Amino acid sequence: MSDSVSDCTEHRSAVTEAEVEALVRGICFKTGPPRFLGVEVEWLVHELRQPRLPVPPAHLEAAYAALRTLPLRSALTVEPGGQLELSSAPAASLMECIGSVSADLDAVRATLREAGLGLSGYGHDPWNPPSRFLHEPRYDAMERYLDRAGPEGRAMMCSSASVQVCLDAGYEEPGPLGHGRRWWLAHQLGAVLVAAFAHSPVAHGRRTGWRSTRQSLWAAMDPGRSSAPPQGGEPRAAWARHVLDAPVMCVRAPSGPWDVPEGMSFRAWTRSGTPPDRADLDYHLTTLFPPVRPRGHLELRMIDAQPGDDGWIVPLAVTAALFDDAEAAETAYRTVKPLAERADTQPAPCNPLWRDAARYGLADPELREAAITCFAAASQALPRLGATTEVLDAVAEFTDRYVARGRCPADDLLIRFNGQSHGRSHGQFHGKDIRT
Repeated sequence: MSDSVSDCTEHRSAVTEAEVEALVRGICFKTGPPRFLGVEVEWLVHELRQPRLPVPPAHLEAAYAALRTLPLRSALTVEPGGQLELSSAPAASLMECIGSVSADLDAVRATLREAGLGLSGYGHDPWNPPSRFLHEPRYDAMERYLDRAGPEGRAMMCSSASVQVCLDAGYEEPGPLGHGRRWWLAHQLGAVLVAAFAHSPVAHGRRTGWRSTRQSLWAAMDPGRSSAPPQGGEPRAAWARHVLDAPVMCVRAPSGPWDVPEGMSFRAWTRSGTPPDRADLDYHLTTLFPPVRPRGHLELRMIDAQPGDDGWIVPLAVTAALFDDAEAAETAYRTVKPLAERADTQPAPCNPLWRDAARYGLADPELREAAITCFAAASQALPRLGATTEVLDAVAEFTDRYVARGRCPADDLLIRFNGQSHGRSHGQFHGKDIRT
């Protein structure tokens, strides 16, 4: 489930606008019973002796060469800034997913330790400015394109890390596990997940004013590329329109730099004298970065990387429970439905609900109450999904430490950063006194 070009390339002939719409409808929502689960865990890599200093590129390259010799079940990839990502194979159960990724991470950490390196789970690098490790035509073009809108794109490419949960699209039929409900739920519950797991309040050694700086960067980076389609319509049709209307990031070339067009949508490209082919469509789909990306399955991209070796397990378990257990999914739906009013008519993540989630975390009273209810429903559902006592205990500990107190991992980082939390987590929010 890594961010590689999708598997829909068979022919190299040009595609028409109508063909693109039909292809996207068929590719991106493959319905059926929720059977599989996946996770993509991204990490910042640091020197064990001097964790705040950037790792020299030659040191990283040597370490990654050693990692590529490991017999991992997960796909191992490297992000533009040198971040490391493990993408699980689709797993038939929560515990299969956790077990396989945990074993791979143990092997990766052991190899990195031999090179004097370790992994850090921050949503955004707290100390270092963005610096590109990979120099390839794809990333050269991406950087040129994103620089047009501001510095957020480079930070996203080189300084961010996340926990991405991948879920089956769901049944064709309506109901708690239907694909329409799951699509809607992902965009509303997503704000609760942003708030609960926010872990990036510091950048360049300074507090940013956001609990999730990473999410604030995604929202500001390029709305045509990083926002969701308008909600309320049929998911396949909405996503197909979004794909066609999204700007083309770059046009690939067999050699030399890739072209970076100015303001050309994919729809306009299909109407041009040199229209795209199937491979161009496949690549275009990988350059769209909404908080929920349909790729046959649903890829939830809004969760910050978490502290600790096993911190990623809690968001994976909670998210899986709230989507794949029918009772918990119904509870989550009823819980977040009132929050949809705060989203106004704007798509995630560029609406007031998502901005408040990124800025305040669970210091927002409504998000806190929603999280309390959703985490309780997840805890009740996890035994039905076969979760072990260790997973249940990890979710309970996270709930007690953060959710029940209106806190998130970012608050711990702020306390460590300057001895006390900053902003509104224990002060004023919308004119109300919050006591946690």
